[in-house]
Amino acid sequence: MDGKFLIAIVTNAVYFILGLVAVVLELWAFVDCLRHRPTLFVAASKRTKTFWLALTGVAFAIGALTLLSGGSGLGLFGIAAVTASCVYLADVRPAVREAGSGGNRNVGPYGPW
Repeated sequence: MDGKFLIAIVTNAVYFILGLVAVVLELWAFVDCLRHRPTLFVAASKRTKTFWLALTGVAFAIGALTLLSGGSGLGLFGIAAVTASCVYLADVRPAVREAGSGGNRNVGPYGPW
């Protein structure tokens, strides 16, 4: 077995695993966006639910096409798709969940009291 062939196999396996992780992350963001009511996005002072559904849906489609086409890397669109999903999960999702729970008014700076 040639060394270059082995390196190519390992490289393709790493890219496939990264693509799979990206698709799972994008799917998680899309499904989570589907679960919340549209009024919660406005109450959390975030963009509309339609905006986030379109953004995470397109991100999931790009990730799935990249993975299914056997793309050798994420590429520019793949990186943008993962970034959009991460922004939703890190910024929008916590704000929407807090708006949906009504907020805990018995929370101080170090936790509940």
